[in-house]
Amino acid sequence: MKYIWRVIATFFGLGFFPIAPGTLTSLAVVLIYRFWIHALSWPYLFLVFLALLILGTPAASFYSSELKRTDPGRVVVDEAAGQLLVLALVSPEWTFLIAGFLLFRFFDIVKPYPVHRAERLPAGWGIMADDILAAVMAKAVLHLFIWLK
Repeated sequence: MKYIWRVIATFFGLGFFPIAPGTLTSLAVVLIYRFWIHALSWPYLFLVFLALLILGTPAASFYSSELKRTDPGRVVVDEAAGQLLVLALVSPEWTFLIAGFLLFRFFDIVKPYPVHRAERLPAGWGIMADDILAAVMAKAVLHLFIWLK
């Protein structure tokens, strides 16, 4: 079971990438969305997101505990869930995908209020919650961008 939690927490090993594993994971989700899952109807997209959230929270808890760190860089399932939430139901045009990617990375890295505060939640809850809040903020700005375009 330990192996499965590590695989989920590192989003199939992307968390082991030595440089910017969170950014790489977000980029991977953009590509997965663009070339595969954008065509899924909203209930299936929601199920994929929910699976990342439900499995990612205990996986992040387990692996961060194993590494004895509160939010280790190797745990990137939170970036995968957040990036998917930003892109869900967005047209797979490169302009929108790139904007969604950049906005999510911005809000995830800068962590404006209340994103930073969500990190205070215990274990996997805090690891996942800050990225979900960053995704909600990025999604709102992205939809404003799409509406104005």
